[in-house]
This record gives sequence, C-alpha cells and structure tokens, in this order.
Amino acid sequence: MPLEEISYITRKLQWMEDNEIWPSGLRYLWTDAFGVVLYVSLYEHTGDISWLNKAENLVTEVYRVLGRQAGLRIGEAEDRDGQYYHYLAMWLYALICLGRLKSSYQSEAIKLVKQIHSHFVIPGLGVIWKMEEDLSGAYPGYGLGAMDAYDGYVVYKLLDEDILASEINDMYQLISQTYNKLIIDQDLGLGMMLWLCHFLPNEEWSLIQKKRSLQQLEQLWIEKPGFFCRQPGWQEIKFAFTNYGISLGLQSWDKWPDKVKTLNKFFEDYRSGDKYDTNAITHVMACTSHFPGLFI
Repeated sequence: MPLEEISYITRKLQWMEDNEIWPSGLRYLWTDAFGVVLYVSLYEHTGDISWLNKAENLVTEVYRVLGRQAGLRIGEAEDRDGQYYHYLAMWLYALICLGRLKSSYQSEAIKLVKQIHSHFVIPGLGVIWKMEEDLSGAYPGYGLGAMDAYDGYVVYKLLDEDILASEINDMYQLISQTYNKLIIDQDLGLGMMLWLCHFLPNEEWSLIQKKRSLQQLEQLWIEKPGFFCRQPGWQEIKFAFTNYGISLGLQSWDKWPDKVKTLNKFFEDYRSGDKYDTNAITHVMACTSHFPGLFI
C-alpha cells in the first residue's frame, strides 16, 4: 500500500477518535465488522501490535454491547433492534480474519453459525432478512433476503467446510435456485456481490453474478462528477458508504481503477448535509476503499 494511503487512514482514524465518532461512538455491527478487518489488515501490513490490540478490544466491546444469548443485535441505538443476517455474516468474516492469527476467534465464528443458522434459514425456501432480537421469529414486516444465502455460503466455506458442511449445503441449494434469475440493481448490493464472487471465481453462480453486477454498475455510473448513483433512474441519489462498498467489490477484481480513484476523490470533499457526513459507517468504509487489506 502506498505511504500516502497509510497516512490517509491513520489521519482518518485519529479524526474519528478525536470527534468521538468511532470506535467510541454507538456500536453498529456492520461498521464494527469493517473496523475489525481494517485493524487486522493494518497489523498485518505494518507489524504494529497496537492495531491487533485495537481489533481484539473492539471485538470484546461489540460482544459486551451487542452480544445476545444467540447472535448479535444490529446496533446500540434504540431503533437498531433485531438481527440482520447479512450483518452477522460480515461479523463472521471479521472473526475469520482474526482467526487466522488466533484460533479462538475461528472457534467463536463456528459457534455463532451454529447459534443462528437454523433460526434464519428455511431450507429450500430462503434466508430471513431480519429476525427478532431473541431470534424467536421474523421481524414484523420483513421477509426473505435476496443475497443472504450468498453471504452465508461464502463465509461458511471460508470458515470451515467440514464442520459446516450441512449449513453450506443449505445455502448452496438456495443459491442454485436463484442465481440464474437474480438481478441486483442497487449500489451496495452490487458491490458486495462482486466481493462475494471473488472468493469463488470459478463457480457458475459467481461467473454469472459477476458479469451481471458489472453490467448493472455501468448503468449507475455518473461520469461527472464521478460516482455511482443509488439505482437506475436515480441519478441524483448517492451515498458515500455505498460507493465505498462498490469500490471494494471492484478492487476485488481489479476492475475500473480509474472509477475507484475518482469516487474516492469525489466523496472526500462531498457533504450530504445529513447524518451520514459524520456517521462512522461513512468514514470506516472510506478507509476500506483506500485500503481493502484482508477483504481481498
């Protein structure tokens, strides 16, 4: 990673600490999962043990605040109740990264899968997108997720193909039913699908979804000033953190580096005038866009 990118990330992290945005702010599982991977990536890149310590401290704090008897709550804020499967899958990936260094985190990730899988997954039908906080049932108003089976399939295979063979098969059967007809048309979903595909590039579902995702993203790109809009026809709607997710997906395949550079530059100066200007998710994912590290 170029020296200027390390400098950017350390400045960004210090700014968030100074302004009590992150990691001292309210816990949010998606953001914290990205943060753990960032910290571990910085440790592996620099050899500075303080980054590994920060990663472990963050994991401890997440479990203290968000941990439940089974699974983890979406976030600390009052309106962030319930559990999202795709957030749990991203948390599993963070534990996988730490587990490469300390096996106890690998064991914790396997334990988490065993806790949550049967609550979220309806074999042959789909994965419930959002559950009640105690996993007693689907959260009112929420049905099956479009991408959740893909999230689970990939992270389970990365985690342990033997111990999780049954759970992997559940997810594979769901993928087999959907990958030919699934069309994602929203920004962050496209970025995350590209990221998932890069782990298993030769599987048929991955080949099809990679091609389809890139085709869809071509429709979202706004050349001037240089960002991906929310979805087709919404040319003026843009979010920094979702663009950073697209950046991650593109970098997973080493695709469109000029667009990645352009969107990073655009959103560095862009202000939406709403909560996302100071939300941790924006700035932690900015760091990931500048330094994907162990995500790829």
